[in-house]
Amino acid sequence: MTPFPTAAVQAARILVVGDIMLDRYWFGEVDRISPEAPVPVVRVARREDRLGGAANVARNIAALGAQVGLLGIVGADEAGARVRAMLGEAGIHDGLVEDRGGMDTTLKMRVLGRQQQLLRVDFEQGPGPAALDALRQGLGQCLSGYDLLVLSDYAKGALSQVESLIQMARQAGVPVLIDPKGHRYKRYVGATLVTPNRSEMQDAVGRWESEDDLTRRAQALREELSLEALLITRSEQGMTLYTQAGRQHVDAQAHEVFDVSGAGDTVLATLASARAAGLGWFDAMAWANRAGGIVVGKLGTSIVTAQELSS
Repeated sequence: MTPFPTAAVQAARILVVGDIMLDRYWFGEVDRISPEAPVPVVRVARREDRLGGAANVARNIAALGAQVGLLGIVGADEAGARVRAMLGEAGIHDGLVEDRGGMDTTLKMRVLGRQQQLLRVDFEQGPGPAALDALRQGLGQCLSGYDLLVLSDYAKGALSQVESLIQMARQAGVPVLIDPKGHRYKRYVGATLVTPNRSEMQDAVGRWESEDDLTRRAQALREELSLEALLITRSEQGMTLYTQAGRQHVDAQAHEVFDVSGAGDTVLATLASARAAGLGWFDAMAWANRAGGIVVGKLGTSIVTAQELSS
């Protein structure tokens, strides 16, 4: 495998656009059951916030050493303010739009006892038309300053006008890498690469009966969407890349799986960083596969550094 291009990554400029989330963790001890209901009582000892969704993609790109900007939509609330503060701490350029129309910043609050997740509470509400227009305008103003555009779609509403964002990037000559959501893949026509996971690929093309059948379906989808490449992340089965040259595959890295939260973000971030640094699709996939194998051994949404990749 080609060495990880650390110096070239540091010179790369990558813009991430998508659904912004805040992952909030409450860690505690459980030593009794509530007298009010048959549920554990968690005595919270530590609290921690982490960037999630598109913000986690940007955080992972920054951890690899690249220059990264983030566009997305947050609410006028405590969670949105926390996201802004954490972006500044991570050295990520903040291009966030604040929706003052009543939108809540997407917040996923997890309660853990003895390293086991006991409960997750989600707060979310989609953005309004004015915020979406501001997001599109913001992209038009800054796109020329970046080498590559990453669209992180978590179906929370920020990429509801994704077709126009792809068209803007094409006109500017900026490659577009997309982590998709849902089954409406025609929305992604004209992107450079789409990275569905195994379940998302089944939503898009149906269940396949064999690897040959999957290859036929994947190549048909790639051609239908006018993609340069299609990459399927397949958990324990590794990753499979489809280009005009054919099919290429890498097996999963042998690591103990502790938590898969945010693993797709790390894979996308590493793939984008490697591509922006000049690596070919296969080498970029190989490094992304290695990064995914490392991050699933960590608790919660986490990052992988260039040093970890190269060690």
